[in-house]
Amino acid sequence: MRQYLNGKWISIGFVLLFILFWVIGFIWSFEPETFDIREQEKGNANLEVPGYAMTTSLITVAQTLLDKPGGYLSNDVMPPGILLDNMPSWEFGALEMVRDLSLVMRKDFSRSQSQSLENSYLIKAHPKFNIDNRSWLLPSAESQYQEAIDLLMEYRQDLVDPSYGDSQFYTRADNLREWIKQVEKRMGSMSQRLSASVGSARVNTDLAGDSSARQSTPLPSQTFTKTSWWKLDDNFYEARGATWALLHFFKAVEVDFSEVLEKKNAKVSLQQIIRELEATQQTVWSPMILNGGGFGMLANHSLVMANYISRANAALIELSELLNQG
Repeated sequence: MRQYLNGKWISIGFVLLFILFWVIGFIWSFEPETFDIREQEKGNANLEVPGYAMTTSLITVAQTLLDKPGGYLSNDVMPPGILLDNMPSWEFGALEMVRDLSLVMRKDFSRSQSQSLENSYLIKAHPKFNIDNRSWLLPSAESQYQEAIDLLMEYRQDLVDPSYGDSQFYTRADNLREWIKQVEKRMGSMSQRLSASVGSARVNTDLAGDSSARQSTPLPSQTFTKTSWWKLDDNFYEARGATWALLHFFKAVEVDFSEVLEKKNAKVSLQQIIRELEATQQTVWSPMILNGGGFGMLANHSLVMANYISRANAALIELSELLNQG
């Protein structure tokens, strides 16, 4: 009888523990809300300082990775965090965009010429974002990200201090194009991976346009790519996280580079990019990421996301061309 009761209560305990983990995991899987840099900094005169909006958006996006429900989950080694995969994928997508922007801020936005010195704060901040996103001990990813955020805050403080001229942010068209070219490649890769959810034959165009070009390893003229069923939701949520971060960065571009965009008559292109990125953040009502094929009865969430990203990327290419014009 005692053994029966012990086994019974142990089973009940496991069930209750499972329910508890499920509820916590469900809450932690909610994606952070979007924010508007203008509303967030409303009434702040520093918003007129070049670079303040971009730096603040970068800080806020990075801080959100640490402060959202459940905190930073990618390096969790205990349940329920270790049992989740959608939110860690979302975090990685956003983190990749943070890394890209911090690099461009270090080598382009904060420098007037190729021979200019790099900013001391950004030199230290950028490598800290590049730590393994799953590192959990000595040092943990969270501690390195927080140190990078603190350095960005010091850089931002120097930007708004008229007496300190070593920290600068140059809102030039060529600087903006450097970041845009990086984003183009990221979005192109995301679109291809999402489109591979249904499987497709791809003609090898790697060397197209250059008859003298070569590559290290020969590849067949046609390849068939299809995303593993286990990776569908990971790719989807990684794209969701990346586009969430990019949405805020481009809204900051609209503030900091307003005069440049006006001069190049490129504001409409930027607004189109923002509109497409906003569409990627619509609520997913399905309890799981569906992968319908062709014109079947089920939706294909990956293809819908790929469509929005491709349209945003097309507008991004147009924006880059406008910025390149005199």
